[in-house]
Parts: sequence; C-alpha cells; structure tokens
Amino acid sequence: MSKNKDSKSFEIALSAVSCALAVIFLLIGTYVRPILATGYIMAEICLMIPLSKDFYSGGALAYIGTCILTVLLGAIGELWLLVPFIMFFGLHPLLNALQLKFKINKWLAAIVKAVWFDFALWVMYILVFDSSIGDTSQSVYQVINDYILAFIFVGGTIIFFVYDYIMFRCQKIINAFVYRIKK
Repeated sequence: MSKNKDSKSFEIALSAVSCALAVIFLLIGTYVRPILATGYIMAEICLMIPLSKDFYSGGALAYIGTCILTVLLGAIGELWLLVPFIMFFGLHPLLNALQLKFKINKWLAAIVKAVWFDFALWVMYILVFDSSIGDTSQSVYQVINDYILAFIFVGGTIIFFVYDYIMFRCQKIINAFVYRIKK
C-alpha cells in the first residue's frame, strides 16, 4: 500500500471520528440546554483531531458534516441553537490551524477573531436569548439589556483572549494524543 493512500485513509478516519464525536456533543448540548455551551466547546475540541495532522480539508469537511448531521439527527426544530457553533465555534479550530500554517501575525489574527467572536455573541443574544436577558421588569436585567453591546464588546473581547489561548493549548494536547495513534 502506498504511503499517499495510507495518509488519505488516515485523514478520512480522523475526520470521521472527529465529526462523529462533535455531532454527539452538539446533540447532547441541544437536548440538555444548560450544557449547550459545553457542547459547543467539546465539539470544537473534537474538530481539532484532523487538524493535528495538518488535514485542513478533512477538518473543513468534518465541520460541514457536523453541522449537517447535527441538524438532521435532531436539531432541525432548534436550528437557532446551532448558530453560534456554525458561526464561530466550529470554524475557530480551522482558522487557528490556518493562522499557524500561513504564519499570520498573532496579534492581528487575535483582533480579527475577537471581533468575529463579539459578533457571534451578539447574534447569539438576538437568536438564543430573543434580544432580552432575564426579566426586564427587574432593574438589573434592564441595565444589562440596555448596555448589552458594551458588555459584549468589552467582556466578550476579554473572555475571547483567554478562550483563544486555552484553545491553542487544547490543540497542542490533541496533537500529542493523535501523534501517539500513528507516527
């Protein structure tokens, strides 16, 4: 068996495992709403598997397959729950890998990704929370809803920088695990 064919079959296998695990975590997140964000993050970590071997097309196909299969297997009535994953969390590992591959300035990339993250949070606020957090008759929730863009921009940006750092660390851990599977 040629080396090229072996690497293609390995890419397909890693991408399929990645997609299957991501779908499971996303479905669990959509069925159990309090852990929806955990489902996003776990699915994102699963999508890092093919990227650990620089299989960018496999990673992209695993992302597309994850989105389609999650909708078909049970989230079709609640597609709006998947919008943050489709917009940001599913694409984030692929963009991080491409950032490293093309040696894009990390500060420039971080700023662009932070704006992208803030935009995804704003869309999530509109779709998931229906443009209102909490009981608006209470003054605390009214203040939050009145200044939501400031909270998203400032808080979301700060959270993003920590989040991005953690996701780069997770990618290194996934790389170490996949390296042990096949050298």
